[in-house]
Amino acid sequence: MRVTMAPAEETSTDYPVVGRERELSQFAAVLRDDDLHAFALHGPAGVGKSRLAEECLAIAGQAGFACGRATAGPSMNAVPLGALAHLLPADVGFDPVRDFTRVVETLARPAGGRWVLMVDDLHWLDAASAVLLRQLLDAGAVKLVVTIRSGEPVGHAVATLCGGDAVRRVDLAEFDHEGVARFMRAALGGPVSERAVRSMHRHSGGNALYLRELLHSGLASGTLTHDGQLWDIPQAAPAATPQLAELVRARLAGTGDDARAALEMLALCEPVSPADVQAVASLETLTGLERSGIVRTGTDGRRLFLALAHPLYGEVLRGEIPAERRTTLTLAQAGRVEAFGARRREDELRVAGWRLDATGTADSDLLRRAVVLARHANDYRQIVQLTDALPPAERTLPIKVLRAEGLLEAGHWKEGEEILSEAYTDAATDEERLRIAYMRVINLLWIAAQPERALQVVREAEARIRGPVGRRLLRIVEGTVLAVSGEPGRAAGLLAELERDPEHLRAMNANAWLMGAWALPVALVQLGRSQEAVASAERYHAVHLQVSEHSPVTPPAHQLIALVLALTEAGETARAVEAGARGFEEMMGAAREDGTCHQGRQAVWRCGAVWMATFLGRTFLLTGRPASARRWFSEAAAVARAHGHMKSLHRVYTGLAAAAAQLGELDAARSALEEAWLYPRSGLITGEDALGAAWHLAALGNLAEARELLLTAAGQARAAGHVNAEAWLLTDVARLGGAREVVRRLEELAHAGDGKLIWVRVQFARALASRDPDDLVLVAAGAEAVGADLWAAEAASAAAGEWRRRGEERRANAALQQAAGLLSRCEGSRTPLLVMAPRATPLTARQVEIATMAVSGHSSMEIARALFLSVRTVENHLNQVYAKLGVAGRPALAEALRND
Repeated sequence: MRVTMAPAEETSTDYPVVGRERELSQFAAVLRDDDLHAFALHGPAGVGKSRLAEECLAIAGQAGFACGRATAGPSMNAVPLGALAHLLPADVGFDPVRDFTRVVETLARPAGGRWVLMVDDLHWLDAASAVLLRQLLDAGAVKLVVTIRSGEPVGHAVATLCGGDAVRRVDLAEFDHEGVARFMRAALGGPVSERAVRSMHRHSGGNALYLRELLHSGLASGTLTHDGQLWDIPQAAPAATPQLAELVRARLAGTGDDARAALEMLALCEPVSPADVQAVASLETLTGLERSGIVRTGTDGRRLFLALAHPLYGEVLRGEIPAERRTTLTLAQAGRVEAFGARRREDELRVAGWRLDATGTADSDLLRRAVVLARHANDYRQIVQLTDALPPAERTLPIKVLRAEGLLEAGHWKEGEEILSEAYTDAATDEERLRIAYMRVINLLWIAAQPERALQVVREAEARIRGPVGRRLLRIVEGTVLAVSGEPGRAAGLLAELERDPEHLRAMNANAWLMGAWALPVALVQLGRSQEAVASAERYHAVHLQVSEHSPVTPPAHQLIALVLALTEAGETARAVEAGARGFEEMMGAAREDGTCHQGRQAVWRCGAVWMATFLGRTFLLTGRPASARRWFSEAAAVARAHGHMKSLHRVYTGLAAAAAQLGELDAARSALEEAWLYPRSGLITGEDALGAAWHLAALGNLAEARELLLTAAGQARAAGHVNAEAWLLTDVARLGGAREVVRRLEELAHAGDGKLIWVRVQFARALASRDPDDLVLVAAGAEAVGADLWAAEAASAAAGEWRRRGEERRANAALQQAAGLLSRCEGSRTPLLVMAPRATPLTARQVEIATMAVSGHSSMEIARALFLSVRTVENHLNQVYAKLGVAGRPALAEALRND
């Protein structure tokens, strides 16, 4: 008798297996262990059981096992051996003793070795098939990989396959946040924004099948976009695909009329108390829905509630409820809550929302109370909806201010400013005037990027606010504006008010004080007082944590932005990265895409996230990790564009250009520069926005023009008093061949500043200017100690070039090895110092400059004009380069430079 196993199907999915390394390792152990006979994957529908089982089967095939596959189901369940019929010999009968024994004996001696059989949806397997598989297992003829849906009833014969010490059970859960991130990166083939990950995690619930369908929907609809750097979801999450909607409908089908009524009620009004849901469905029905995993139970304080188990259930259900029934259900639920007295604060908010949804109107007193409650819950979308329903004549001053906040959250800064300006004229007390003035300043400064208008608002407030505490807070607000607009000296003087009776200042307006507490260390960093800035940022972060309960707007993590900036300049880059990543996670987690925020204004959290990502990009760019820098700048751009934070975008795109240029990606650098000029300069760190254009020029080989641009920007930073910015710009001049021009000024700046990084800059420029290889080796060690690995690699490479020029091959090779180790951490950085030194036959600085311009497409005439040389001199230099590198001409020059 000849037995043929059906081959395992090729993987039928188009999404990767990620986040399941532990489970795959466990399966590999099952393959190796003769005492283990089965690998059982348990989990809810869509969690990825079948996909993981297919991957296990593929691994078994690669290990030399013969593989087969069977799928159980309701139709197969009705026929004995239906699921396994395609695996059985053609002449087998159905005698449970004689024929089963023949099959087992035959399958126990496969020509290709032992088999691995995958059985999908084992819970549907018929009893006869289960008995046959049990005999195969007992005979050692097969190993099983099975999937079992959680919560489904399993017969006794099937249960025997899944129990005992010979079965390795794995319970699969939905992906967590990091699992969704890994899935999306693998499926899309590139970086994904944090906002997109959070949105997809929330809407899919981490369910692999739902996540895959949402990705398909996002790509098909254009909701999921790629800006050349990373994937993002600028607005709402992708809608469910028809296929996904059908999957959800199938999941909800067959629940009965009263169950359907309960599900519709939850879709419109969740969370709902069990007593309210029992008004439309029996307790038995609710218990069944919970047991099946469609409904979940939770607690809020001492109150028990019911809700749908997955957000997509609500999306599909709401789309199918007729308008008349929707009105009936929501009004009925509003009546129930009111009948019990609406005892919780949020009850009035929910009742108002239901009545508005059902009828488009509600009692004015109820609406006003609901607006206040919505502000307490930081639900700004609902604030706008509720105030829309209030006639303008019934909007009091507090309601106007809350409405303006909601509009600012929605990105309508002009309309918000108009309302605040009108409300300011109605303000009767210093406290009201200061609160409204502060809101206007924050809106104009951070969202609209109009610092001049923000200062004008401060001047107007000074004319009306007479109390000493209010006027001192205005000085703090003015100092904040100046600190982020390029005037750190004046800002630091005004922000000295922070420590004069801070309790009274915070009592009047905690947010104005806390924003000033953020601005002071930023100003100190600009002035070169980095160590002082670190201490200030850490102290104010601790204060912020203590008063955060009384701060309805400014988040404590906001203080970490200044700390990242200060730690970087202080030479503590590892701490800077850790603090930045922690702060970004906190801010993005707080600024939820559903329009609510667990503390304070969502726009402020998002604005903070933008600047945190920007400064993390700055840290990575400075330390020589351009790929990481590009990742963080891209993250900042995605959030800023989506929410209208104009102030950051010029700085972000110039940072992207610098990172791309250092990676040798000239088209990306040029594109980023073109985008940068669409937005106003921020003034936050004067001069550093020149880095993008300068490094683009350097990558093109225009080193002289790049140096000139950097020197001009350094002059602007000097005029503004931005010590650390000027020092960075001058250091890059030195790195691009102008060390002798900048050493003296860097020494002056080092005496004005107190950070470790600025002294490394001085030593680097000195060593480059003197071309002393011993000094360059020392600089490499010093730069590595402060996390500036690219500077360290450049210094070691320059040392190698000098040693080789002097005939010290052993020392040159040692320096090259040091440089290679450092470069392995620099993510593919390509800079002139790296091109110049590490080669067997070194090129001179001039030859590197000319060769780089040549491979960038410049003609000899263009090179001559740019460098003020004759065409003949340029040609002579190129011929010398060709000879040294052993190439015949320009076509081979680029590859030779890349290899060297």
